[in-house]
Formats: sequence, structure tokens, C-alpha cells
Amino acid sequence: MLTIVITGASDGIGAAAAARLSAQGHNVILAGRSPAKTEAVARRLGLPFHIADFARLDDVARLASALGSLPRIDVLANNAGGIMGRRSVTADGFERTFQVNHLAPFLLTRLLLGKLAESRAKVIQTSSMAANIFGKGFDIGDLQNTRDYRPAKAYGYGKLENILFTRELDRRHRADGISAVAFHPGVVRTAFARDTTHVMRLLYHSPLKYLFTISPETSANRLVALVQGRPGTDWQRGEVYDKSHPMRVDFQDPDGTAARRLWTESETLLRPWL
Repeated sequence: MLTIVITGASDGIGAAAAARLSAQGHNVILAGRSPAKTEAVARRLGLPFHIADFARLDDVARLASALGSLPRIDVLANNAGGIMGRRSVTADGFERTFQVNHLAPFLLTRLLLGKLAESRAKVIQTSSMAANIFGKGFDIGDLQNTRDYRPAKAYGYGKLENILFTRELDRRHRADGISAVAFHPGVVRTAFARDTTHVMRLLYHSPLKYLFTISPETSANRLVALVQGRPGTDWQRGEVYDKSHPMRVDFQDPDGTAARRLWTESETLLRPWL
């Protein structure tokens, strides 16, 4: 039996994966932003849960503290994230898309590194093909998305940051027993894009969605496969997958310079919480 933490578990992929994994007998802990929705999923599945809004880093730090008391964590699934609307800054002082999609899961993982290494854990990032579609021009010098902000561009940058974080986590901590991997969940029929002004909101929340999206249950299969798979055999550490195959990443970082810089700059920005 594995102890599995899933963020973004109040609906969609996270909730569907939690249902599958708990039915298999695993110890699944949910984390979600919405108290009502997260509790409803937890009660339906009979699972423990925590409330944490990734737009508030104090929430993330409290979540890490609570999870740190667990005897072990075999899997941390960093699944929370989303596309936003007009550019806004959180109370913590960071552009919201950057914080919710990258800084918050980075902080959670960073605070739990000792527990994850001790447990020889898998750390799974829900990334997206949006890293290629919208993130090609990624500017490591503009992590806060101050120049030419567009919701989809900021989201694409965030999903690319998930991939770069996965690579650098693998480079730094594979020898400590941590197995890091990212995946593209597909175009999923969820509450995604509900809070954005981007055209994707119309596509995800209109009858058109049934033409090009897959169900959360189908997408959850991809996450469950990584949870169940053997690193180094069923999937390779530090990779990003689309279904069962490595996904091509258009942004070129052959020597890992951008991944290393993203890690160090993230730690600098998060110093008050580390």
C-alpha cells in the first residue's frame, strides 16, 4: 500500500485518480483549494483531506507541515494549476499564473524533500502540451510575466516550468532516491479555464467540449500509470510523457542552464517560506 498525496484533488483529474487509487487500497490524501468541493470528494471516497489555496504560499507551507508528519510519502502528485485571466499579483507579490502553476508546487516539494528522499518517493508533475503551444518563447528573465502578458502565454510558461523543475529535481535528487516525472494529461473535460478571459474558457465550457476533450477518468489513467509504474523500467526519470511516450519539448535547454536557473531563482523568491 502506497501513501499518495494528490493536489488539485477537488475535481477533474485529481479526484478521478484519487478514486482509482483508493479503490486499489492505497492511502490517498487529498489537497484542494475549495473547502466545499474538496470535502465533498473526500467524504464520497472516505479519504483524509487538506485545504490549501496555491495563491497563498502560507497555505502551501501549512500543507507541507501537515504532510511532513506522515510516516512516509510514496507519491507526491503536483496536479494543481490553471490558466488565469487578466494579469494579477497575489498577496505574496507574485504573478498569479507563475505562483499557482510553478512556485507553489515547487515550494511544497522543496519543503518535503527530506520526507520524499527518506521514502524514495515519486514526484509527478501535471504539465501540458501548452508548454509547446504557448511556451516556445519562454523568457527565464521574465518569470513574473511582466512583458506582453497573455493568459495562454503565461500558462504555457508555467507548464514549461513544470518540465524544467522535473528535470532539475531529477538532476539534484535522483541519487537521494527521488524519482521525478511529468506528463501531459490530454485535453480534459474539467473545470479548467473557468477563471480565465481567454477563448479557451468558451471551448471548455460549451457544448464544443464534447468534440475535442477526454473525460477526467481517461486522463487519470495517465497519472495512475505513472504512480504504478517502475522508474527506469516503465518510465524514465526526468522525462515528460504524453500517454506512454516521451513528449518532445520545443524549448531547447540542452545543458540544463534554464532548469538550474529556474530552481535557484525560485529558491531566492521563496526564501521567506523556506
